[in-house]
Amino acid sequence: MEESFIVSARKYRPDSWETVVGQQAITATLQNAIDSNQIAQAYLFCGPRGVGKTTCARIFAKEINKEALKEDEELSFNVFELDAASNNSVEDIRSITDQVRIPPQVGKYKVYIIDEVHMLSQAAFNAFLKTLEEPPPHAIFILATTEKHKIIPTILSRCQIFDFNRISVKDIASHLKNIAEKEGVKAEDEALHVIAQKADGALRDALSIFDQLVAFCGKEFNYDQVIQNLNVLDYDYYFKLSDQIIKEDISGALLTFNEITNHGFDGHQFIVGLGEHFRNLMVCKDEQTTHLMEVSNQVKEKYIVQAKEFGIRLLVQAIEFSNECDVQYRTSKNQRLLVELALMKMCSIKYNESEKKKSKFRIKPFKTSILPKLKEQTQVKAKAEAQTETFSMRHTPVVEIASKPLANFKKSETTTSYRSPSLKKMLEANESTADGNNSTEAKSNKKSRNFTEDELIEAWNAYRSILKKEPSKTGLYNALSANHPKLTEDYKIMLEVYSPIQIGQIDEHKAEVLEFIKNKLQNDLIELDPILVKSKDEDSKMLYTDHDKFNAMKEKNDALEYMRLKFNLDIEF
Repeated sequence: MEESFIVSARKYRPDSWETVVGQQAITATLQNAIDSNQIAQAYLFCGPRGVGKTTCARIFAKEINKEALKEDEELSFNVFELDAASNNSVEDIRSITDQVRIPPQVGKYKVYIIDEVHMLSQAAFNAFLKTLEEPPPHAIFILATTEKHKIIPTILSRCQIFDFNRISVKDIASHLKNIAEKEGVKAEDEALHVIAQKADGALRDALSIFDQLVAFCGKEFNYDQVIQNLNVLDYDYYFKLSDQIIKEDISGALLTFNEITNHGFDGHQFIVGLGEHFRNLMVCKDEQTTHLMEVSNQVKEKYIVQAKEFGIRLLVQAIEFSNECDVQYRTSKNQRLLVELALMKMCSIKYNESEKKKSKFRIKPFKTSILPKLKEQTQVKAKAEAQTETFSMRHTPVVEIASKPLANFKKSETTTSYRSPSLKKMLEANESTADGNNSTEAKSNKKSRNFTEDELIEAWNAYRSILKKEPSKTGLYNALSANHPKLTEDYKIMLEVYSPIQIGQIDEHKAEVLEFIKNKLQNDLIELDPILVKSKDEDSKMLYTDHDKFNAMKEKNDALEYMRLKFNLDIEF
């Protein structure tokens, strides 16, 4: 009669500390506690599924009574297991507390293993507290759970807590290889690595997958059979896509993705795997981080070779694009287009970087070539303006100059209209009509033509006429209209103003004003020096702030201050 089949997870379940996989720190601690006779009253084993919590609890229960028993004696009657998922009531806990009082007939300890302890009800936890805190000397409790955060703090404080880690891919693959040799199964190393990765750190899941593949393939299976049976996307697709991204082959990348979807793979699964692929390429850039990849040695060699073709910036941006696609995938209404858009962005990374470099390269020669023409055009425009506009303020009072409308500008056939909203745009518009032969003259030594004060005022008015058409420069226009410009020694222009605000306006635009005046008068040695003075006529003093206006009104009518104080008014106009 043939023996009944036993799944590998049960057949090869560890029965000693040496056979436990991937939990060396915990097994060493428990073994030392037994050897030194420092056994606690209660333990809590927590961690993900299939990492050995219940197995270690059984081995621990066996080891603490091993010295007191003979070789042919059984330990089953000293170990009590309770599944809290189906026995989570107060009555189930009370039955345990009643049994705890009875000492063991054989051996030194009675061990109570409560699996999935987080499933106990609140009342059951409360009924268990007193017994857990002060059990008899012969009773030891081992609690196991996958969700430690659901256990109340009063239980946690009464236990020694052991956190079980996920078992590494390397350890799982090595354990599967040993089992395959014992079972007479021939399996490729890459195939075992895929099984270990699919198990996600759970050895029990890995053994279940191993049995599934043996049933599907028989006593021999390879990498292709594993990815076909487990519906895992082949590494070759990701390497192929990476090559297409380097070559900026958008069409090829879209066709590869279409081939992947035709094989039944989900777009979300693909983009997550692609992000992991770029992450592996990133860690391969440095030998110190290569061990962070949990792949077989053959696949690792492929990663190392392809990583040399990628730059750090390209990899970082590719990871960002894949991560954005991963985050937006579930909420997107057109998920396929979202993934395709991410692939197109990845293929365009190198192109975008090269375009940025080209644009930076073109900026400098553009500026150097336009500056001489810009200065020359200022001269041309100022000369045409001087011929068409005459506005004198030599014998005009200051207040009248500020309020008097400027003469209309008369345009000749050879001049360009001043309809541009700013001086800069006007100068740029006239660049196309400039005479390129004058660029050499603009680069000559500084000009120092002598000029009269009348010529200065004429150029001054020409610039003011331009400012008047620009609403954004009303403040500068008022500042330049405050008084007559006076010519002093060494071509210095002195302008008297009546407010610090006007000085600020002139200082802010001084370079622009001087550029126009210098070109107009053909003299590069001109300087502008605004001077703050007090107005002789207080009635003509210009008021700029709300407080100044209110104080001026208050001096004429004291009742305004009384009204402001009585009604608690703010000074706002």
